[in-house]
Amino acid sequence: MFIYSHQYIIIITLISNLIYVVVFMVFIQRDGFESRKLTHENDVCVACGICVDCCPTDSLSLNDPLGIKRGQSEGNYIRMDEDTCVLCGVCASACAFGALSFEIDGKDTRELANYPTWTHDSGINQEECKFCGRCYEACPQDTIFFKRVLPDRNTLLKGEIKFDEEKCIYCQICSEMCPAEAITLSSTDGKLLDKIEVDLDKCVYCLVCKRSCPQEAIYGVCSGCMYSDEFEKPEISGDIFIGSECINCGWCKDVCPVSAADVTKPFEGTLSFKEDVDCLACYSCVDLCACDALTMEDNASTVNPDHCVLCGACTKVCPVERIDVNRSSMKLENVASTAWKASLDKIIN
Repeated sequence: MFIYSHQYIIIITLISNLIYVVVFMVFIQRDGFESRKLTHENDVCVACGICVDCCPTDSLSLNDPLGIKRGQSEGNYIRMDEDTCVLCGVCASACAFGALSFEIDGKDTRELANYPTWTHDSGINQEECKFCGRCYEACPQDTIFFKRVLPDRNTLLKGEIKFDEEKCIYCQICSEMCPAEAITLSSTDGKLLDKIEVDLDKCVYCLVCKRSCPQEAIYGVCSGCMYSDEFEKPEISGDIFIGSECINCGWCKDVCPVSAADVTKPFEGTLSFKEDVDCLACYSCVDLCACDALTMEDNASTVNPDHCVLCGACTKVCPVERIDVNRSSMKLENVASTAWKASLDKIIN
């Protein structure tokens, strides 16, 4: 018995405002002597079409990925034909980005010893990481979890600040001049200002307030320099790791200033542009690229090979077929079946 289902999930994420993200997932399932289930997750898919190229029964096809990416249409990047799909699992093994998963009796074939295994990977060495956050900001897929823990600022400062209330005329000059916004004035009766406070968690003992006070009502001293030898080197700690949705584009490795990130891409090869074909500057390839590897220069698309994963999605949407992807090898191992090898070899040019 075949079961074909579309499942729609709404995820609410708080960034600056509430953003509603609709994630599409489609699957085909057959229950019988053994249960087999093929699932496609659109939020992980890069619309490369590799699964389409490898399917031995032509049961998969691309479903207007550019329109979906641009928000002009809805649905899955991949269309599945439940009438012709034999649930062999070749497409799931061919997917280097984890968008397709294939289960037999509830077990993911990526965890079974007799199925092909991708060996590309990415990671960040936490011992080398300085928690600068550059990789977190650069990741085009937002798959890096980053948390930085800073030391107590007051452990790095020493000083003293006081106000002579008999001299103070509550002119607010110190508050307006304070670069740390550490000084506030208030009123006890709701009329005239008659109370002044300093937030020692914000004060850096720069003494701008002391120098700007017209009444010389502020006493302050910065003793940080004379006690600098007593200050321990601040320890910056945190937590950082790359999620399973990573597409191994290499942005984290490229921007890391201390070489703490390492990436092994799924394919080796080149992406090239036909010199005898003029680019229409339609931005189709740029908009669809999940790696932010393609840009437009002088009204023609160009690629940064350091960030390209050779998925080939751009080649599928270029209206003038100007882009060629040439994969010389892939990080896929343990392909034992001759029939499967014939299908999976279609990935390599």
